[in-house]
Amino acid sequence: MFSLDLAFYKYIVLLLLPFGLVTLYASIKGIKEEIPEEEREYLDPVPSNLRKIWPLVNIFAYYIGDRLPVEWLVKYQKKLNQAGLNYMMSPTQYVGLQVTASLLMALIAYGCCVMLELGDSWMYIIGGALLGWIMPMSSISDIQKKREKELVRSLPIYLDFLTLSTQAGLNITGAITQAVDKGPESPMKNEFKKYLRDLRAGVARDESLRMMSDRLDIAEINAFVAAVIQAERTGSSLGETLMIQSDQRRIERFQKAEKLAMQAPVKLILPLVLFIFPSTFAVIFVPLGIKLMEVL
Repeated sequence: MFSLDLAFYKYIVLLLLPFGLVTLYASIKGIKEEIPEEEREYLDPVPSNLRKIWPLVNIFAYYIGDRLPVEWLVKYQKKLNQAGLNYMMSPTQYVGLQVTASLLMALIAYGCCVMLELGDSWMYIIGGALLGWIMPMSSISDIQKKREKELVRSLPIYLDFLTLSTQAGLNITGAITQAVDKGPESPMKNEFKKYLRDLRAGVARDESLRMMSDRLDIAEINAFVAAVIQAERTGSSLGETLMIQSDQRRIERFQKAEKLAMQAPVKLILPLVLFIFPSTFAVIFVPLGIKLMEVL
């Protein structure tokens, strides 16, 4: 009797399987058609490691990201601006990326639990989902810190270009144009390109500088923008102002390097105590201990 019931249920499952597959295909097709097609002609390309999951990111961005509070989206937009990723993804796509990473990590955790035959797997699945949610945040924070260091490092070079150009008789816009044409490749050059693009779009010069300052939110950039705006308003020499800014940035960079050099010995204490000293003691005293045991 039991074998007959089991065979009957298998027969029912086999009959319903094609219907389920067709329904799943129709659902996925309907969801895909409902989502508007993304226009990336004027956007940065998606990294190769995200291209395979990007359609799934757009699905979650459409159904979840657009329903988030505006304050959250503004916060995410500022973070993307500081990391230089605002022309690669929108705040809603950033949320969609977090949701996608959470689901993928939860599935990976579930698969590992099944292969290892772990009974209580819910904690591992939740932990995997949390890890997937944190991974995009951590990655973007690392990109932001690295970009800020490159901006601060390249700022004195561009200030020298601006100083030479303004002392030759150009205004700040012409000086920035020359710096963009002749300056080395760096995030600072991209930010100046955005400034020039804002000017061509009809934004006022002071407002374009403030937009760059708000977009980056770095103390050195804020000081440069404030000094340029103040010099233009008061009519003081723009070349001297930029020269002072360049010298100040170099002094700050030298002081920061001195600070890091002084911190290096302190940071080396923990690895020395935990790893190097025990290994040294083991290499020196273990053979002595063995010899003493043989003698005694």
